[in-house]
Amino acid sequence: MVMEDNESCGSRVVDSAPTNSRQHRKKLEVYNEVLRRLKESNNAEAQQPGFDDELWAHFNRLPTRYALDVNVESAEDVLTHKRLLHLAHDPANRPAFDVRLVQVNPVPDGNSTDAVPFNSANKEISRSAHPLPAFGSSPNLEALALEASKSEVQDEDVTVTCGNLLRPMHEITFSTDDKPKLLSQLTSLLSELGLNIQEAHVFSSVDGYSLDVFVVDGWPYEEIEQLRMALKREILMIEKSSPSQSPSESFRKENKTLIKCELDPVTIPCDGIDVWEIDHQLLKFGNKIASGSYGDLYKGTYCSQEVAIKILKSERLNTELQKEFAQEVYIMRKVRHKNVVQFIGACTRPPNLCIVTEYMSGGSIYDYLHKQKGSFKLPTLLKVAIDVSKGMNYLHQNNIIHRDLKAANLLMDENEVVKVADFGVARVKAQTGVMTAETGTYRWMAPEVIEHKPYDHKADIFSFGVLLWELMTGKLPYEYLTPLQAAIGVVQKGLRPTIPKNTHPKLAELLEKCWQRDPTSRPDFPEIIEILQQIAKEVADEEDDRRKEKPSGGFFSVLRRGHN
Repeated sequence: MVMEDNESCGSRVVDSAPTNSRQHRKKLEVYNEVLRRLKESNNAEAQQPGFDDELWAHFNRLPTRYALDVNVESAEDVLTHKRLLHLAHDPANRPAFDVRLVQVNPVPDGNSTDAVPFNSANKEISRSAHPLPAFGSSPNLEALALEASKSEVQDEDVTVTCGNLLRPMHEITFSTDDKPKLLSQLTSLLSELGLNIQEAHVFSSVDGYSLDVFVVDGWPYEEIEQLRMALKREILMIEKSSPSQSPSESFRKENKTLIKCELDPVTIPCDGIDVWEIDHQLLKFGNKIASGSYGDLYKGTYCSQEVAIKILKSERLNTELQKEFAQEVYIMRKVRHKNVVQFIGACTRPPNLCIVTEYMSGGSIYDYLHKQKGSFKLPTLLKVAIDVSKGMNYLHQNNIIHRDLKAANLLMDENEVVKVADFGVARVKAQTGVMTAETGTYRWMAPEVIEHKPYDHKADIFSFGVLLWELMTGKLPYEYLTPLQAAIGVVQKGLRPTIPKNTHPKLAELLEKCWQRDPTSRPDFPEIIEILQQIAKEVADEEDDRRKEKPSGGFFSVLRRGHN
C-alpha cells in the first residue's frame, strides 16, 4: 500500500500492477476525470506545460482514500488543495487555509415523514449558488446516523432531515506541516470560534504535510470574510501565546517543579528517593518490537534483566516532545502496582532519550485482538477487565489520570497478568479537580474531552467502557468511521458502540453506565471492580453447575467400554 501512494508519474498505466489494483484503477479514473474537467473548463493552470504530471504527483503524495473521497464534480477543489499544500512549505504561511460557503448534500432519512425526496433535494442543490463540499456527502456520516439509530439514541438531533441540511455551511481547509496533536489544535481552534464540526476529512502527505478539511456550522453563512479574519486572529493569538499557558506548563506550576526542555540534559523532577537515571552504555538493544513517527520500541537487557526500551528518534526531538518525555518519566517513577507496567529507569541526555520498563512477553491486547484475530471467552475477558480496573483504580487513588486508555496500551506478561502502560499523555489531576485540553485517542475519548471542556478522572471511566466493548467484540470502535468522524458522532449524535445481543445483562448495564454523557453518572473503579468480580463469580458458579450436570463416567462408562 505504501508503494501505491508513492508512485512516480510514469506509473499511471494500470499494467504497473500495484498492491491494490482496484483502488489504483479508481484513483487513475478520478485523476483522469479531474484532469478532463479542468482542461475542458479552460482552467489557466491546467494549460501550463507539465501540469498533467504535477496533478498526478499531487494525487500520489496523498493517501489513496483522498482520490476515492474527493468530489470530482468540483475539480477546482483539487487545485485549491494542491495550492494550500504548496503554500504550507513556507513556514511563514503555516497554517495555509481557505474558507468558502458550501451547500451540504442531504442524507436521506427513510424514517422521517417530512424528509425531502433525495432526487428533489439534488435538484434543489443543483440550483444553489453554492458549490458542494470538496468531499461530497460522506457515506461515513450516513453510517454514523444509522449506527446512532441502532443504538436507540432518542436525542432529537439524531434524526437528520434534508430540511436541516439544506442550509449553507462553511468549509474550512487547512494545510501545514504534519505534527503531533495537530488535530487537537485545529479542532480546538474551531471550537474557540463557536464552530460545530459536521464533517471532517484528514490526510497526511508522504512528504510530511497535512490537508484537513472541515465542514462547520455556527457562523452566519454570509459572513465569509469575517470568518476568515476571525481564523487569522485566532491563529495569531495561538502563535503569540506564552508557553507558560500550555497545559504542560500549568501542570508544572501546580506541582512547583521545573522541567528543563532545551537540548541540554532533560531535568526530571526528583524528590531524592529514587535513583532512576540509567547509563545508556549499560543497555543492550535486541529486536525492534514496534516503530512510530517519534520513537522506536526495542526488546533489550539492562544489567542482565530483560527490559523494553522506548527510545525517541533524535531527528524528531523538539521542546514539546521533550516535555512529554519528562512528564512520562515523572509519573512512571512514582507508580508501583502489579497491574501497572513497572518503570526501571530512563536516559535523559539527548540524543539518547529513552524510557526503560519491564519487558511484557505477552505483547499488547490490541495486537492479540486485531492482528492475531484472537478473542476472549467471558471468564478470561472478566479477568482482563478486573486487572485493568485494579491498575486504573491505583492510578486514580494517586490522582493520576491516564487519558489514553485503550487496548493498545494494555500489555500482558508471561503469567497472563494484564498491566496498564504508556503514560505519554497521563497527568496528575489538578488541585481544582478538573482539567482542560483535548488529548488521547478519538475512538475511546470521552465527550467532555472531545469538546475541550473541563474534565476529571471520569474521562478514564468513559474510555474504559469503550475498551470493555473492544474486549468483548474484538472490533475497533466505530470501525466504519474515521477517528474524527467518530468523535463528532459521540458528541453531536450520542453515538456509542452497539452492545451485542448475547452480552451478559450486568455487563451490558455496566457498559451503559461507563459511557454516560454526564461524567458524574459514571461509576468509579472500586464500584466497577465489585461489579466485575460479582459477574465473574456468577459465571464461575454457572460453569461449576454445568460440570456437575454432566455424567461423570465411573461404573456405567466402564460397563460401556467393556461391552464394546
